[in-house]
Amino acid sequence: MAGMNKVSGWLRRRTDSASGPARPTRAARGRRDALPDPRRDELTRAAAKAGFPVAPAAHPDGFGCSCERIGCPIPGLHPISLAWQTQATTDPQQVDHWLRTHPLANFVTATGRDHDVLDVPAEAGHVALERLGADSATLGPVAASGEERLLFFTATRGTPADEDEWWPCELDCHPETADEHPGIRWHCRGSYVLLPPARLPSGHVVRWLPGLGPDLPLPDPLPVLDILTDACAQFGYEPEAEPVAWGR
Repeated sequence: MAGMNKVSGWLRRRTDSASGPARPTRAARGRRDALPDPRRDELTRAAAKAGFPVAPAAHPDGFGCSCERIGCPIPGLHPISLAWQTQATTDPQQVDHWLRTHPLANFVTATGRDHDVLDVPAEAGHVALERLGADSATLGPVAASGEERLLFFTATRGTPADEDEWWPCELDCHPETADEHPGIRWHCRGSYVLLPPARLPSGHVVRWLPGLGPDLPLPDPLPVLDILTDACAQFGYEPEAEPVAWGR
């Protein structure tokens, strides 16, 4: 035991005598960029009030993820709990509880219950916005996910009474497979998207476009999909030919 104490003391002296200030720990580095948008609580409550079931999510922490999973494949982009699909709620008391107990958390909304999300490259999304804006029936809430993607919120295509007869379409997407789908991603049952003002690993945030917040009515997804498909085709984005894994 005495030998171990001597070794420990020697290591401490070596550390203390090293030239230059000590490097900040991962946690200390993370605190520099861990402060959420001051409107987080207000925007999260507004989304829940609009009928979007929400659940707390991880947030970027330094160069990693607040979940502290080594090699987290989607740092700051996933729910905190594996039971997020059943936990997601619009109940104001539960939402307030999460906001208090997870003061740094991002929030996600579970898709496929009351709404779906069509997720497209920003360049195609902005082209589609011009066409969608000409018909108020096809333009609902729209959020920008950083500088790269636009999220078009629509009514859900629904869940059939017999779940065994339901199959995902080729556009269905789960965040863990998102990189496999550079064009249109259809987030429906079993998926989720980050809600404003979530922080992204890139340093950007998710934000509602001006005048296109969660209080707008949700449009039918098929007319929106048609316009988004045409816009994506202009930039060479084509739907994948194979079904996509989802809901893991």
